[in-house]
Amino acid sequence: MNTEYERKLEQYAEVIVKVGLNVQPGQRVLIGPPLLFVYGVSPELAPLVRQITKMAYQQGASFVDVIWDDPQLRLLRLQHAPAESAAEFATWPYEEARRYAENGDAVLFIYAQSPDLLDGQNPDTVSALQQLAFQHSGATWNLVGEGAFNWSMISAPVEGWTEKLFPDLPPDEARSRFWEVIFEISRITGDQPVAGWQRHIQQLAKLGDTMNSKRYASLHYRAPGTDLTIGLPGGHVWNSGALTTQQDIAFVANIPTEEVFTLSHRQQVEGIVTATKTLSYEGTLIENFTLTFEYGQVVKATADRGETQLNRMLDTDAGARRLGEVALVPHSSPISQTGLLFHNILIDENAANHLALGQAYKFTMQDGTGMSDEAFTAAGGNLSLIHTDFMIGSGAMDVDGIRDDGTSEPVLRAGEWAFEV
Repeated sequence: MNTEYERKLEQYAEVIVKVGLNVQPGQRVLIGPPLLFVYGVSPELAPLVRQITKMAYQQGASFVDVIWDDPQLRLLRLQHAPAESAAEFATWPYEEARRYAENGDAVLFIYAQSPDLLDGQNPDTVSALQQLAFQHSGATWNLVGEGAFNWSMISAPVEGWTEKLFPDLPPDEARSRFWEVIFEISRITGDQPVAGWQRHIQQLAKLGDTMNSKRYASLHYRAPGTDLTIGLPGGHVWNSGALTTQQDIAFVANIPTEEVFTLSHRQQVEGIVTATKTLSYEGTLIENFTLTFEYGQVVKATADRGETQLNRMLDTDAGARRLGEVALVPHSSPISQTGLLFHNILIDENAANHLALGQAYKFTMQDGTGMSDEAFTAAGGNLSLIHTDFMIGSGAMDVDGIRDDGTSEPVLRAGEWAFEV
């Protein structure tokens, strides 16, 4: 590694701590706890974790802790552990994440893993383990939706994923190239990336404000293989990646981020939608899939690859067949312009318009963080153990906003914003 890489890594850590987490003096910081599909930090990312830890202490953190995870251990378990041991599960990482979240501490998730690590393993066992992870992460997931703590999710190159992204390059060259891409899409450019991020956040916030001023009743999506109408609850709120906790700590949930998003009405989704990017789920790939909705619920799901895993996901619980998020991203986003399919939801979702099956964030509903689950669902919000984003956007997609009186206007044309902010 060269000095330029080391400089960029330090700048990346600075953006993560100052912009993503916005660590406050006296806060504790937890790095790498599991949350749904995130299991911990690979040991090969130790150099990055050390830079983040150093920067967090410099920002005034009182304590920084890390939960490490070697993905190969998960694979070895599936390959060699006795079948009757499937119910054995380590709950302490989930309990630790919940304690940090309840205390209003800062939590950093590092979503970096081989996208097809578990391909070919027993799908019943994989699904059973994923269900346990869903159940034990539920409490923390609810606190995320309620804005109880400042958190952020980032990514970095790891073994298996690097080779997947750059299969034609020698390993060392592939890893260096991947880091270059991570720095590029994470806006680690120039001498002051933190200032650049502040400008970027302000622009996204303006887009969110514009969408909030429209008060659309629904959105209509049209593209090859897609003709979908999504209802929006009356109290929906468009957000950007810049969020605020209940304690008024501003933070950026995803690095990178290019989206504005809100929740859909759980009962008002009609039509068909075709994914435009492969989805990595439970360590397997779901490719070329299509979902058909009636009265807000998926009634048919097909895929060229991974259809079994897709339907298992949809059967997770009563809310898994309904949408919890609708997000708009221009086709010209820096991530889209790389021309790469990352097989990583955190990154790929910021390359294209996307939807999420499952849990809706309560903060995307006006006064939602104070609502009971019953009031939230009555207002149109969806509850589920899962929150799985999938990409539907392209340069061929048009989106219209429809008002209560039935009139409509362009929101996106050919994948780009149809208005200026």
